[in-house]
Amino acid sequence: MPLSAAIDVQAGPAPTEWITASTPVPYETALAAMEARVADIAAGTAPDCVWLLEHPPLYTAGTSADENELLEPERLPVFRTGRGGRYTYHGPGQRVAYVMLDLGSRGRDVRAYVAALEDWLIATLARLGLAGERRPGAVGIFVGDAKIASIGVRVKRWVTLHGVSLNVAPDLAHFSGIMPCGLHDTEATSLAALGAETDMSRVDATLKESFAQIFVRPR
Repeated sequence: MPLSAAIDVQAGPAPTEWITASTPVPYETALAAMEARVADIAAGTAPDCVWLLEHPPLYTAGTSADENELLEPERLPVFRTGRGGRYTYHGPGQRVAYVMLDLGSRGRDVRAYVAALEDWLIATLARLGLAGERRPGAVGIFVGDAKIASIGVRVKRWVTLHGVSLNVAPDLAHFSGIMPCGLHDTEATSLAALGAETDMSRVDATLKESFAQIFVRPR
C-alpha cells in the first residue's frame, strides 16, 4: 500500500496529507508502508502524512513491554514493534492514526510532540462531548478512570512513526488479554461505551479538525 506522494521541495512546506484506509490493514503491511513514507519525508520527496486505519484484532508490544503483562498470549497475534511503550490492543472499531511528521522543521522536541498528540486527542474528545484528560505517570488519555486512547511513537531521522489509537467501538473484551500500557486495574472504555459518536467518518472529520488546531504548519 504505497503512501508516497512527490512534491516540489522548493515550494515550501506542503500541507499534511491525509489518507484513510477503507478496509483493515494487516500490521506488517502498515509497518512497511509507514517506513517507506517516513524515508520519503526524510528525503524531502513527500509531505507529512496522517494515515487513518483499522487493524485486524492483534496485540503490539512496544520497546518497554514486559512479558508478564501479556496475560493471554494465545488469544491474538502479537507483533513486536519499534515504538515506545508497552502492550496495546488494535482491532476493528478502533481508529488508529499513524502520524508521520518532520520534526526537523518543528523544533526537534520529542516531548513537545507527545504533548501535542495528547492535546490533539483531548481536543477531539471535547468536540465529541467528552472530557479527556492526562493521568500522572501514565501514557494515553482517560475519561474518568478508564483509558480511551493510547499513544506510542518512534522518531527516525527526525521524522515520526506510529502515533495514537482512539477506541471508537472496538471489542473491549480483548483488552483483558493484556495489561494495557502496564497499567494495573485500569479499564478500557470507548466512545460507544460512553454514548458518544461512533460513526467513523465523523470521528475522522473531528480528528482532522482538531489536528489543524494543534499542529500548526511550520513556515
